[in-house]
Amino acid sequence: MPNEVERRRWNDEQMVANWPKRERFTDAITSHVVTALNPQPGETVLDIGSGGGKLSLAIAERVRPGGKVTGADISAGMGAMASARAAEAKAKNTTFVQCDVQQDRIPGAPFDAATSQFGVMFFEGPVAAFTNIRKSLKRGGRLAFACWQSGAKNDWCTAPVLMPFAPAPPPHAEGAPPPGPFAFGDPKYTRNILTGAGFTDIERVAKTVVVKVPADSIGDDAVIPSMGIPPEKFEAAKKALDKHMAKFAADGGLSRFELKIQVFTARVG
Repeated sequence: MPNEVERRRWNDEQMVANWPKRERFTDAITSHVVTALNPQPGETVLDIGSGGGKLSLAIAERVRPGGKVTGADISAGMGAMASARAAEAKAKNTTFVQCDVQQDRIPGAPFDAATSQFGVMFFEGPVAAFTNIRKSLKRGGRLAFACWQSGAKNDWCTAPVLMPFAPAPPPHAEGAPPPGPFAFGDPKYTRNILTGAGFTDIERVAKTVVVKVPADSIGDDAVIPSMGIPPEKFEAAKKALDKHMAKFAADGGLSRFELKIQVFTARVG
């Protein structure tokens, strides 16, 4: 089954339980995505990899009256969290569905626009995924999403610190980065994916967003087993992680991170 590794990872109960902490790290990006998408009243919008639903809910405010937002995520737990938040916010124009956007027919299509906040870098077949996204949009439909710049530019990234303790990653197609947070770090690679999927008018804007949040928003103990690090290496990995995170300590018990992101926009011809 495509995306089986990511399917297991994002349906892990601990991953879902820790998600509100992770959101503290990236909440500052939401306004940038909404601005790039520029949703209008009455439009229908697809949110790809909708997670806890915060981006979907922000867009839902903008498409009233008459508009609707569909959040699609491979994780049942994330969808349940998002649905609960929508109910609490009385956002009746927002629906969350569990599906694999790489291959599944997306309920609610065709949409006026599609968007994502760090949810599009995890597909095993990114061209196939974006082709499916394009087919779910109306002619002239818009795409706007945020992804990370390279891991090298995001010095807070914990992967280089923890990888020595983790099993070797599975092989991937030669020349293509494996699915993961920084898979779209190379702008040329990402443009080629979008072009190959049939998108046009592709634009990219690089941004730096500074946040001050609790250190465990990114570097807590749960990160270690999530990378497949075995229990016998936990303590050594934790020591390395704690040393890394100490570099970002700021005032008030918070940590300061510079988030190097890029926002891509494109259209369906």
